[in-house]
Amino acid sequence: MSKEGQDVTSHIFAGWQRGGDTSGPSYYWQGNDTLKVPRSMHAQNRQRLVSLMDRKSCKGVALLLGGTGKTRDDSDHEEIFRQESNFHYLFGVAEPDCLGAIDVRDGSATLFIPRLPADYAMWMGPIASPEDFKKKYEVEAVRYVDEIPAFVAEFAPETLFLYEGVNTDSRAKGTPATFEGIEAYAADREVLHEAVYEARVIKSELELEVMRFANKVSSDAHIAVMRQVRAGMMEYQMESIFLHHCYSVGGMRHQAYTAICGCGPNSSVLHYGHAGAPNNRKLGRDQMVLNDMGNEYYCYSSDITCSFPVSGVFTPQQRSIYEAVLETTVEVMSALRPGVEWFDMHELAERVLARHLIALGFLHGTVEDVMAVHLPAVFMPHGLGHLMGIDTHDVGGYPKGAERAQRPGLRNIRLNRRLEEGMVVTVEPGCYFINHFIEEALSDEARAKYMDAAKVRGMVGFGGVRIEDDIIITSDGMELMTNVPRTVKEVEAVMSGMDFPLEDSDYPIPRNARWSGGGKGK
Repeated sequence: MSKEGQDVTSHIFAGWQRGGDTSGPSYYWQGNDTLKVPRSMHAQNRQRLVSLMDRKSCKGVALLLGGTGKTRDDSDHEEIFRQESNFHYLFGVAEPDCLGAIDVRDGSATLFIPRLPADYAMWMGPIASPEDFKKKYEVEAVRYVDEIPAFVAEFAPETLFLYEGVNTDSRAKGTPATFEGIEAYAADREVLHEAVYEARVIKSELELEVMRFANKVSSDAHIAVMRQVRAGMMEYQMESIFLHHCYSVGGMRHQAYTAICGCGPNSSVLHYGHAGAPNNRKLGRDQMVLNDMGNEYYCYSSDITCSFPVSGVFTPQQRSIYEAVLETTVEVMSALRPGVEWFDMHELAERVLARHLIALGFLHGTVEDVMAVHLPAVFMPHGLGHLMGIDTHDVGGYPKGAERAQRPGLRNIRLNRRLEEGMVVTVEPGCYFINHFIEEALSDEARAKYMDAAKVRGMVGFGGVRIEDDIIITSDGMELMTNVPRTVKEVEAVMSGMDFPLEDSDYPIPRNARWSGGGKGK
């Protein structure tokens, strides 16, 4: 192939292999030391889907709509495209405006691509052919979107399986694929939705490798932030350091979610960093920082929170709250294994936090007393964690028949199911001093009698502490993917310039190793 031909092929197959080599298996790769992800992973995902659909005796086809390219409002500014999550799971296609069909009998796939106008090449580069797409995405066939009616007529399905249903986390409704003449076919709008959610709950080893890579890069980015934090910086400068590291080192263009970089009272705003509060406070030397940031690689997320003092050294008060949260996360991780109910893990976290709040004098009575009136939810109003995958708050947290709890704390939990091997969950206990919840509790005699009003009110303005790690559930325990300073010793050492990990680390949980709660990695 001529150098000119190589350049054209490389452009068409950006994100495939170095130099546009199309002769071997297809990979997603961002070059340098980033992870090569075999696109055969998506064929495995399709097989898992059809197995869960259990319709092999049915001459049916699942039809899915990919994400659509968008412009900002009525302008021609094109927003950076990120593929719709279910479509990425099943096809791994980077381009917008595609659809996909899967034969539910054997998992074979047909990709439908837009028929682009000739002037597309002037603005966006060479136009890839159906054969190019077939090689790149390793599907059985590729046709144009306008050929879907003909494809379905040729297939003559007994049933069209369409994706339509409610995401139990966001409560938003999925958009089903459609085409001219679809009303002529029998359609099932339930089976596909349930099956793709259940398929995504359990990660394959290939998916876990992508998530380990995303965690490694994001963990290192958090450490880079900790090393550079100084009083007088702006919160958004921490976000900038994080994003720069993820993109320059990991080729991670997309954030998994909007970065939360709160100092002082902002650290008690659970989803701070939004457009109305865009990480724009100046860091004070005596304040705590809460950085909740994660980027994604090949659409797979990381979700990590680090809390630390701006000064680099914990005050006694900061240390007491931090170590209460740290002990909570360690006790929860020690209990993780298949068969455990997530609600039980949340209640364990509440009990550990309650024990510390009583010991510190913020609460009175016994752990049973404060649990009975749901006082821990005043200080940790969110759930312990959630499933994670292609979405940060991943699908499948409430399978069919699962009920939402109504009591404080549990009502906001994003996961109600028994843990299974291959799940990825976050463990993210926190302790916050939020004026609204404190005053609400103090106005309730049943709760107020267990609170030291003056001491608790005195903490308003402190903000909060959250520690969040990303966990794989293994056959007999868990694997911690996140690798950042956690103990007071580690945090202070790293912020003073020492290398990480410490040779004499006092953190009790092995990192990047399987662990069954016995204190030894294997």
